[in-house]
Amino acid sequence: MEQYKKEFIEFMIDCKVLKFGDFVTKSGRKTPFFVNTGFYRTGSQLKRLGQYYAKAIADRFGLDFDVLFGPAYKGIPLSVTTTMAIADSYGKDIRYCSNRKEIKDHGDKGILLGSPIGDGDKVVIIEDVTTAGTSIRETLPIVKAQGDVDVLGLVVSVDRMERGQGEKSALQEISEKYGLKTAAIVTMEEVVEHLYNKPYKGQVIIDDTLKAAIDAYYEEYGVR
Repeated sequence: MEQYKKEFIEFMIDCKVLKFGDFVTKSGRKTPFFVNTGFYRTGSQLKRLGQYYAKAIADRFGLDFDVLFGPAYKGIPLSVTTTMAIADSYGKDIRYCSNRKEIKDHGDKGILLGSPIGDGDKVVIIEDVTTAGTSIRETLPIVKAQGDVDVLGLVVSVDRMERGQGEKSALQEISEKYGLKTAAIVTMEEVVEHLYNKPYKGQVIIDDTLKAAIDAYYEEYGVR
């Protein structure tokens, strides 16, 4: 596993973004782990987060694209900090864009926030985490309604590695259904590999009991 992935896993723990316990996902699944990027709350945290996303995007997609689109609301700061990180780390000036939940009818009108999107633009979509592919089905029509746009793919922070609507993973389904590349900074398999029975700051995050709960979850919701 690459060093930046290990650092990112520990970064999520430090920021209380990756939590273990009893949770319910947006898709209604009871899960022993939860990723909430809303807990990135300081300037230094967002700066580091953007750097990790930028690395994953550069590795998977390269930098030959024009716009990084972050769906409202959590995708807004993700798109901003990541375009800043891409500029700092790679010298590439990518535009950021997000959507509004409600169309604005005065001033800076329309449904988009940030850069406009138009014919010929190559777009990468950035999200926090995808469980069942619900968000991308809402986001793609918004992006494609802007013109003859080439949506290259989707990047998330964590691939939960569980089934979407069928027997394949949500990211696999998205890739096949919409013809998109998908990428994640880390997968849950990598998270478990890095944390299982290994102390971090004097504490074992994933012990045998939690590992059994995670295994049981994937027995029910994991890819067949």
